[in-house]
Amino acid sequence: MDLRIFTEPQQGASYDTLLTVAKATEDLGFDAFFRSDHYLRMGNADGLPGPTDAWITLAGLARETKRIRLGTLMTAGTFRLPGVLAIQVAQVDQMSGGRVELGLGAGWFEEEHRAYGIPFPKAKFARLEEQLAIVTGLWATETGQEFSYDGRYYQLEKSPALPKPAQHKVPVLVGGHGATRTPRLAAQYADEFNIPFASLEDSERQFGRVRAAAEAAGRRGDDLVYSTALVACVGKNDAEVARRAAAIGRDVDELKANGLAGTPAEVVDKIGHYTAIGSSRVYLQMLDLDDLDHLELISAQVQSQLS
Repeated sequence: MDLRIFTEPQQGASYDTLLTVAKATEDLGFDAFFRSDHYLRMGNADGLPGPTDAWITLAGLARETKRIRLGTLMTAGTFRLPGVLAIQVAQVDQMSGGRVELGLGAGWFEEEHRAYGIPFPKAKFARLEEQLAIVTGLWATETGQEFSYDGRYYQLEKSPALPKPAQHKVPVLVGGHGATRTPRLAAQYADEFNIPFASLEDSERQFGRVRAAAEAAGRRGDDLVYSTALVACVGKNDAEVARRAAAIGRDVDELKANGLAGTPAEVVDKIGHYTAIGSSRVYLQMLDLDDLDHLELISAQVQSQLS
């Protein structure tokens, strides 16, 4: 079971804070550092000092880290043109020595689009399908060849399809709860399928849909990595769990029901249930980025029991 650290910087984090967390992620033996791709805070957070851009952040971290994988859950398809995104991700992959992964989603938070003047189209999912085809197509085009695409939403003509990533193939993540189109896109384009903030029952059902879609597309169901993202709130005892829950404005019982909360033993047990339904990777959503002791506890008493 891989444990990855997943951050939500739109809630309030500077680049320096993210760098500190990423370095701790590496030092403590976690597999990867991922971040969301949002420009506006959600809920009651103040969002200070303001948003940071996902791929600019990852470019900086690419030069400041050596081992951990770096990526997004999920890059919003509404924020970037697919040809430009392919260039950005390939460049950051080169800067990191081949450690980048691209989670790409349709985009959903309309309020942040209004706040920063970003168009919010109705046909987001259809655009996502074309974006996945273009990004992966550009990377797969052999050097010296050209790539063209004539879609409903995007057209590329005789693109040199450069630059190329450092990796032979940048892992692509597709995720979500949709019953039909999401599994089909994952089967066609993804190396990993992620279901965020879902119960065991819903996760198992969705994993089954993706496996079936992969087999229908001529792939083996096990060709994909299956992962989940869950909020983490771990404490050495009940009092510490309650303190950490209060710090992120959440209820302990709700977190135990819907996330990975409790003592290390409780969290290890719950991760075991996700392992049993086919998940081999967990993204730990860390909402208090100043609490590095939280990361140390998870590394020492949760991750150590999963290796």
